[in-house]
Amino acid sequence: MSGRKTFSLAELAQALELEFQGEGETRLLGIAPLATANAGYLSFLSNIKFKAALQASSASAVILHPEIAVSYTGNCLLSFKPYLSYAQASALFDPLEKPRAGVHPSAVVVAEDVDDSVAIGANCVIEQGAQIGAGTVIGPGAVVGANSRIGTNCFIHANVTIYHGVSIADDVIIHSGVVIGGDGFGFAPSSSGWQKIHQLGGVRIGNRVEIGANSCVDRGALEDTVIGNDVICDDYTMIAHNVVIGDGTAMAAACQVAGSTVIGSGCTFAGNVGVVGHITIADQVHITARTLITKSILKPGSYSSGTGMMETGLWRKNAARFAKLDELYRRVVSLEQQLKIQEKDEG
Repeated sequence: MSGRKTFSLAELAQALELEFQGEGETRLLGIAPLATANAGYLSFLSNIKFKAALQASSASAVILHPEIAVSYTGNCLLSFKPYLSYAQASALFDPLEKPRAGVHPSAVVVAEDVDDSVAIGANCVIEQGAQIGAGTVIGPGAVVGANSRIGTNCFIHANVTIYHGVSIADDVIIHSGVVIGGDGFGFAPSSSGWQKIHQLGGVRIGNRVEIGANSCVDRGALEDTVIGNDVICDDYTMIAHNVVIGDGTAMAAACQVAGSTVIGSGCTFAGNVGVVGHITIADQVHITARTLITKSILKPGSYSSGTGMMETGLWRKNAARFAKLDELYRRVVSLEQQLKIQEKDEG
């Protein structure tokens, strides 16, 4: 890791392909929130409700929408999408640098198809038949199983385990503690106990996927588990065997998807969403936090389940009444029918 990266306002504007106003030579050391940014730091305003914090901020420069920048007298970068520009700027200030190409002396590399530009860290194991593309980094302690393929410019962080027969495309980031290609949860009952169903499929991961720390993606039973392009999964995500996830879908922390479920493209799952197996979820479905999806969703839109927070005493009373909902419903329907008959007789 080298020293802290700094940029002038003009250099940032050029790198991000944005216009700027103010002193182009202003040096910027990093990025910070509006409320806490000190002199020397870049900040951003992406939500108009925080506009009051803009005037009070000590940031040396701010990423602003041009309409807001008109009334701002400080240094700023002009962006029609300030949050996206902040995301792009964060890559420039990231202190994590790519390790140099080469193989650490403690690594065990049996595979022959490893590009010369790959960086392989200490105590890694790269098994027979594995392929690793140009510019990829394999962090310390990571394992790449037999006949697995990792594409170009991937970053496999420390202590990731990639089992045999896994295919990972290009520009993929996998964080520490992730296990790709472990056995799916498949067992058949027998008179002598549970008979293991050996998982004969693999895992296929598309381009530009990012998988958060301590997540698991199980291999398929007969066919592959598939994660499409541009999918992002937060920490502690669990993807079971034979799940298919469409392009551009995002899952927040601790989501769990049971086996053989098909999830469409452009979906979003908030934290701790659970999905039962063998169902289909359409494209552009958005699920709120802690929802349990128990049946297929065939229409795009936002879906929720569970009960909202309330005082414990009130929640207990309402929970006790849940079992009576069907009875109450039937009584209401019966009363409505009686009322209709009465109205008809009176008419």
